[in-house]
Amino acid sequence: MEKVEWKVEGMDCTNCALTITKYLQKTGQKEVKVNFIGGEVSFDHSGDQTTDELKKGISDLGYQVMNDKLQRTNPKPKTLFTNHLQRFLFCLPFTLVLMLHMLPWHIHFLMNPWTQLAICLPVFIIGMGYFGISAYRSLRRGVPNMNVLITVGSLAAFIYSLIGAIGGMGMNYLFFETTATIITLVFLGEWVEHKAVQSTQKALNQLARQQKVMANMIAFDDEHKEQIFPVENDQLRVGDLVLIRSGEQVPTDCKILWGEAHVSEALMTGESRPLKKVKKDPLIGGSLLTDGTVKAQVTAVGKDTVLSNILNLVKQAQGEKPPVQQLADRISAIFVPVVLGLALIAFLLNYFVFDQGATHALMRSIAVLVISCPCAMGLATPAAIAVGLGRAAKKGILFRNAKSLESFRNIRTVVFDKTGTLTKGTPVITAFKSFELSEERFRQVVYSLEKYSNHPIAKTILQEWKTNTVLPWKKIEEIKGLCIKAEDKDGNIYQLGSYKIADSATSDRSHSAYLLLNDKLIGWIDLDDEVREEAKAVISYLQSNQIDTILLSGDSLERCNKVAGILGINKVYAERSPADKLEIIESINRESPVAMVGDGINDAPALAKATIGISMSDASQLAMQTAQVVLMNKGIGHLPLALGLGKHSYITIKENLFWAFIYNIVAIPVAAIGLLNPGIAALAMGFSDVVLAINSIRLNYKKVI
Repeated sequence: MEKVEWKVEGMDCTNCALTITKYLQKTGQKEVKVNFIGGEVSFDHSGDQTTDELKKGISDLGYQVMNDKLQRTNPKPKTLFTNHLQRFLFCLPFTLVLMLHMLPWHIHFLMNPWTQLAICLPVFIIGMGYFGISAYRSLRRGVPNMNVLITVGSLAAFIYSLIGAIGGMGMNYLFFETTATIITLVFLGEWVEHKAVQSTQKALNQLARQQKVMANMIAFDDEHKEQIFPVENDQLRVGDLVLIRSGEQVPTDCKILWGEAHVSEALMTGESRPLKKVKKDPLIGGSLLTDGTVKAQVTAVGKDTVLSNILNLVKQAQGEKPPVQQLADRISAIFVPVVLGLALIAFLLNYFVFDQGATHALMRSIAVLVISCPCAMGLATPAAIAVGLGRAAKKGILFRNAKSLESFRNIRTVVFDKTGTLTKGTPVITAFKSFELSEERFRQVVYSLEKYSNHPIAKTILQEWKTNTVLPWKKIEEIKGLCIKAEDKDGNIYQLGSYKIADSATSDRSHSAYLLLNDKLIGWIDLDDEVREEAKAVISYLQSNQIDTILLSGDSLERCNKVAGILGINKVYAERSPADKLEIIESINRESPVAMVGDGINDAPALAKATIGISMSDASQLAMQTAQVVLMNKGIGHLPLALGLGKHSYITIKENLFWAFIYNIVAIPVAAIGLLNPGIAALAMGFSDVVLAINSIRLNYKKVI
């Protein structure tokens, strides 16, 4: 089943997203996710229709699928206006002139109904050309959108006025200014709303702009002399050579071959201080060389780069709908038919029960139509999530889904792995002892074993004891959380691991790793791993917020207790296998929601089982894939910010939903009893979404920790 991801232009609100979602589901597509704020549509392609047919179907609904270069797949017909601001500015003069006849003194030419019709007609045509066509398309597909309400309201006022003009019924039957006011003010409201919603994407757009830059590609002429060719970074391929000078942006992921520099990765990782990079160090595409010049080799391009993966993760998370949004979605799905019914009831009650007459009853019914706002309920969650995820991404915190952003509010326990999480994960060998082998042979055996492990201790040994004479093993396996076990050609069994494998051979538990030959202890190694500078502050923050902290590691009890003592962690689980870790997380999870922070392969099962799994960007790929949150700054310093953003994003969502529901619950009855004329109702509807967008944008600047 093919995964399809499209950028779709023209989605303005949650009803647009709902229209496309239902269309794709009707055609048999699976796992449909539509994010109207970012314009992303993704689904698993199935059913009988081709992707070209699906694109045409979406185009028929009034939206445009963009190609890889963000150009429309179907050329958009030329129109007089390209945005709502232009439509508003065109309609405004006509509407203002029509409004003049409501002044205390009479303007004689405006008393003529045909003059009013002539002035209203351009506004009506522009309004029906946008709202009317959109309403018709949505009704034809069986998913009525908000424009149905605008169309019915303005159309009712226009037809009523037209009948009054033809029948010569007098000024009390002319409401051409109501038609023009509704259309003009809704255009204004939609433009302001669109700008406000766009600003919720500010942080994400800032990241996206880093993807398209120029690069200095190094090539060689016939005489093997270097030549520099400026090219766009999307023309680079893996293996190409590039020159990056001070002040330039790294065009794509690459590795330094020559030179050294200071690099700012603030936009991707939230790390404000420039980092020193030397030969063989990786450079992240989108980062900035603040000082120095380097020659580098391209290691990843396009969708494989770190920056692209960051953007994809954020977009996927934006497309997810947390549980708090489900009620609002259910209401939005039936909102338009319900409001049409309420408008009809308002007309019938005002006309037959309260004896208001046809004119007043119609105006109140129209006010009900135009003040109702399903978009507010649909926008409440996506706007807050867009801002929360954008701010998090800018600080180097990546959420895989919106549910984990919301789930942070319930976390009462955070469990930490030790090596690479609370410590730097780059230990150094401080001592070793060989009982039977020569030092050279001991190092050779240990190196040959650790070559097959991804554990941080193994990486240190491989770096410090590098040798070209590696022993061939007949059989080798890594027993997660315990040891590396190998058999040589003579049938001898070597084991290198924690104290657990040596407890029957020695009572000394103080060493980092033990080497056994045929179950006999033949040596040990001591390593020291430095505690991360930020760890103490993070633990203190969690404990000050009544969040329990636990150390869960496969390392020895002595080393775990030493780290826990430095950081002030009270509860320690040491010498635990991956299965033990999984069981402990399950046990804690049954009592209260738990977050697990880890970075190794042996942490992956526990990360997947925790309420929220949190991994480091330099963790194993398996750990990153099973975690719901990735900290890009190679440390846990931003963990409090992740917790704070999760908590305050949920608070913002609740505030938005409260406003959206209260607005409609209060506004519809107020309009029904005649306390709002249709023009004011149209203005109030347009700006209701703006209130939600502004409240969401506030999350960008709000103190969350």
